[in-house]
Amino acid sequence: MLSKNDIIELSIDALSSDGSGIGRHDGMAIFVPDTAIGDKLLAKILKVNKTYAYARIEKLLESSPDRVEPDCANRTCGGCVYRHISYEAELRAKEQSVSNAFRRIGGFDLEPEPISGSPSVDRYRNKVQLPVAMADGRAYCGFFSPRSHRVVPISDCLLQPEIFTEICGEIIDYVNKNQISVYDERTGRGLLRHLYLRRGFHTGEIMLSLVCTKETKLFENMIAPLTGKFPSIKTILLNINSANTNVILGNKDTCLYGSGVIRDSMCGVSVEISPHSFYQVNTAAAENVYSAARDFLDLNGSETLLDLYCGIGTVGLSMAQRVNRLIGVEIVPAAIENARRNAEMNGVANAEFFTGDSGTVAEKLSSAGEKPDVVIVDPPRRGCDSETLSAIAKMSPRKLVYISCNPATCARDLKILTQSGYELRRYKPFDMFPRTSHVETVSLLTK
Repeated sequence: MLSKNDIIELSIDALSSDGSGIGRHDGMAIFVPDTAIGDKLLAKILKVNKTYAYARIEKLLESSPDRVEPDCANRTCGGCVYRHISYEAELRAKEQSVSNAFRRIGGFDLEPEPISGSPSVDRYRNKVQLPVAMADGRAYCGFFSPRSHRVVPISDCLLQPEIFTEICGEIIDYVNKNQISVYDERTGRGLLRHLYLRRGFHTGEIMLSLVCTKETKLFENMIAPLTGKFPSIKTILLNINSANTNVILGNKDTCLYGSGVIRDSMCGVSVEISPHSFYQVNTAAAENVYSAARDFLDLNGSETLLDLYCGIGTVGLSMAQRVNRLIGVEIVPAAIENARRNAEMNGVANAEFFTGDSGTVAEKLSSAGEKPDVVIVDPPRRGCDSETLSAIAKMSPRKLVYISCNPATCARDLKILTQSGYELRRYKPFDMFPRTSHVETVSLLTK
């Protein structure tokens, strides 16, 4: 029987959905981070459960051919789980993860189409949210250490544009020079909580949000020198969040500079982005995802398209010229304002957008007799709720495309939809989050 601190010899023969290597010892699965298929190692047991255990590498005895030298010094932030293996090995692991979820959770025998890799492996993120903390009397920013609220100082992150690092460095220097207080969640005191940046992939326009506990004028003298040094900063906002919460943004924004939005384009559609709007963090890869969704639907121009969880309308608007009518639904009011503005900017006259929970609005549309021909859903990681799935089934569209960032909840929801007379025709994984454990999937169901 294994016990904590035991050291065992282990061979890694699989990877888990969170990127840990899996080996077996006396029939028990042992999960070891930073390992690769083909590794042989001495593993030190950290925690033992009934059927599985967690361990760490004590000594690497034989390296997998998939191993590469990690190229990032920030090994404690927990964001990247695949920097120790080749990108080809990472793509194989993610494709297998999706296939496993669809088979084990969904009960589907259909194999996925080959995974599509990201156009860029590094510097692909168009958004970053950095908590601010204090150490030795000085402010710094970084990332929360895994499963903790300890902020790990980060000098640079290979997933985000270098200009984000430079801007944050200037802000932190200003904070320290002017002795601006930093929020401490243990006491609830302090002013500055987070630095939040977004950038248009095609335009280069940058939005900066300073998340603070209250209104303040302490950053007014920073605006001119910061925007002078970084002219791509088109707007700066003060976001107010005084709640003792893990939620980063509060509900109130004060615009300190610019218009409060930035512009970009997605699949040829010009879009406005506000701080609270959902916008895929890897624009180039997202364009591949949305193009696949459009191809899966094979539209003929006569359809009514219902776009649930539509965000700022990007995916639906990219298909507006190929359908007769577009209906978008999103719970964030600011995102719907962006979607309506985006439709206007692009001369789209056949679109209408509704604010509200996707399930609630879909049920109202169903009760009002709406019968969309095709439906697109792009829910958060938790997937669709039962009300949304029920409303879709009642509306009985001919085709449904499900875009998902969580293979497990996607497989669960697709299984429910097959019980309402739908069949899974095809699905394809996309790597939108290189070096992390996350993977996107586009699935097509037909009635």
